[in-house]
Amino acid sequence: MVATKRLTVDALAEALMERTGHAFADRQRLQRALTHASARSSHAGIDYERFEFLGDRVLGLVVADMLLAAYPDAAEGELSLRLNALVNAEVLAEIAEEIGLPELIRAGSDVRGLDGRKRVNLRADALESLIAVLYLDGGLEAARAFIHKYWRPRSQATGAARRDAKTELQEWAHQAAGAVPVYIIDSREGPDHDPLFTVTVKVGAYPPATGSGRSKREAEQTAATALLLREGVWLNKGSAA
Repeated sequence: MVATKRLTVDALAEALMERTGHAFADRQRLQRALTHASARSSHAGIDYERFEFLGDRVLGLVVADMLLAAYPDAAEGELSLRLNALVNAEVLAEIAEEIGLPELIRAGSDVRGLDGRKRVNLRADALESLIAVLYLDGGLEAARAFIHKYWRPRSQATGAARRDAKTELQEWAHQAAGAVPVYIIDSREGPDHDPLFTVTVKVGAYPPATGSGRSKREAEQTAATALLLREGVWLNKGSAA
């Protein structure tokens, strides 16, 4: 749930120091990073979007470096699968919830009631913004310490990397139905900088499955995953049948 009352700059910095272990020097920048465009003037939301952009790249770099060190014998394909499994919107939203970040996001009333995929995206975006500020305020080591704290246990808990969902579905579809998965874009919503795609995948006579994501590929992967889980090909988030 997004905060309905606004903390002072100092109170926000103190709350996030407890959650991140970093004492923020530029507290105004921290506040801007966690202020959604809906809570600002029409021209003032650019900071939030720029922070998301930077935080996404910092997260990808640190997690990629962490995986290289943890799995020295892994091929590029396996490393890519592990990376994608750790930096998707669902994982970010989960970590945002774990550290209590949603209650610190400043947002307008029009987004406070978001649910489903849009709610996940809002929390993921806010966490990326926070990572960007950690990097800008304390350098790569500050961002690395935070990322390692919350992402390293997840990287170790996943065990063997799950295969790419679209690839898995294609092979299963061929064996189970002699068919090729067909992906259909149902809708594209939201602004250009934060789109939401909804995709349906069909395999022969099997019931279709639907998924959403911030890119067409992510939505296709989500739909493929939904079908694999429903049909029992994948038993849970970390294993395959």
